[in-house]
Amino acid sequence: GSGWAWLVEEGGTFKITKTANADLPIAHKQKALLTCDVWEHAYYLDFQNARPTYIDTFLNHLVNWDFAATNLKNA
Repeated sequence: GSGWAWLVEEGGTFKITKTANADLPIAHKQKALLTCDVWEHAYYLDFQNARPTYIDTFLNHLVNWDFAATNLKNA
């Protein structure tokens, strides 16, 4: 579905979660480390209906993993 995919830290463990609309992990006592916008507007012009290709490109070429690691250190 549409919304946001998150890598979060909660209670010392990592989780992949999803939210819709304006919901955020912090509202669920989770520390957001990384997010991916999976609303269609985020990828349609470049990837059309190929959401898996968009997500693969995001994870393998666009994610700033050092930023995510810094977020974890500051959790």
